[in-house]
Amino acid sequence: MRRLAIASQGLVPQPPFGDGLEGTRRAIEHLGYVQIDTLAVVERAHHHVLWCRVPGYASTHLNALIGERQIFEYWFHAASYLPTRDYRFALPQMQAIRKGEHPYFSDVDKRLMKEILARVRAEGPLGVRDVETDKNGKGSWWNWGPGRKALDKLFMQGDLMICARNGMEKTYDLAERCLPDGLDLRAPSLPEYAAYLFDTMRRAHGVFTWKQLVHLKKGKPLRDAMREVLEDRVAAGVVQPVNGAGAGAYVDVEALERSADIEGRVRVLSPFDNLVIHRDRLSALFGFDYRIECYVPAPKRQFGYFCLPVLYGDRFVARIDCKAHRAEKRFEVLSFHLEEGPLDLEQFFPAFRDALQRFADYNMCPHLDDRAVAKVRKSLAGRRRA
Repeated sequence: MRRLAIASQGLVPQPPFGDGLEGTRRAIEHLGYVQIDTLAVVERAHHHVLWCRVPGYASTHLNALIGERQIFEYWFHAASYLPTRDYRFALPQMQAIRKGEHPYFSDVDKRLMKEILARVRAEGPLGVRDVETDKNGKGSWWNWGPGRKALDKLFMQGDLMICARNGMEKTYDLAERCLPDGLDLRAPSLPEYAAYLFDTMRRAHGVFTWKQLVHLKKGKPLRDAMREVLEDRVAAGVVQPVNGAGAGAYVDVEALERSADIEGRVRVLSPFDNLVIHRDRLSALFGFDYRIECYVPAPKRQFGYFCLPVLYGDRFVARIDCKAHRAEKRFEVLSFHLEEGPLDLEQFFPAFRDALQRFADYNMCPHLDDRAVAKVRKSLAGRRRA
């Protein structure tokens, strides 16, 4: 089941999505979403996830695909890039926010919303820095709490869309200017929405649990609709129950044919990678109990501020905390921790060393600090003595 899950995610020696810009589009469509993250200790999560799956991936591809109206930014379980073909399935959340049903967006200055919307309509795409400060040097309403909240609501209710990013700085435009002609804009019914969530999970993960299907999806009506979809898919032979992947687990029958030879392959993954983001499933399927520790007070951290999971073959064998010193072009390893379990160190270390160098190069830090490798060697030596 582990190999099936990895293959379903496209983390195989022969990437199934193709390369470059087109491969990036296909990867996002297959995965259903790619989470956006602001942390830049190493390359940001959305770039890291795609680099792991798409040969020749470049950070410019995301803006290019937004410009081509192939992908868009919105909320999945977090801020994400999503395929534009799935835009209609974001409409229920947009409508709920428009009605004030979300507590964060229930008290927003409507005057500011109208002012922002009118300015974007008249002047074209705008970012926060495009608005001048007032004569006293204070930030305009874009930078104030109420103004930022008004901007966020316009985005979250679908009036504005993000039409480009420069780093993490966003540029907004009217949704009508960002969406392609002929796009289906019908709000989905509850059964349609449940089927979309189910099929996204089945396609991207191959093996999944009931808990994963309804993760962060509240409300009995949606859960009932999801239960009907699941029962229909089981009856049709599309999925079937499976053991060894957690309670209430199911496997995509077609995915049983997608398992690939992944022996000896090492990948350093993002903490927000789609393969690892569902922590309970990760523990049940891979026996890997993983938590990101950047939100944990420093004295309580065990593995480091931004420790990355290390996948070797079909097992998670280590965690590595890294930092990219881009100005110095130097890649530092702050800590390295091996997991328990059998590991052929003579085969693992050369493969890991190559993977780490590739990751350092991707982070524009070709100089892999000698101390970095020394820390890994020290940890491996400790395992040999044990």
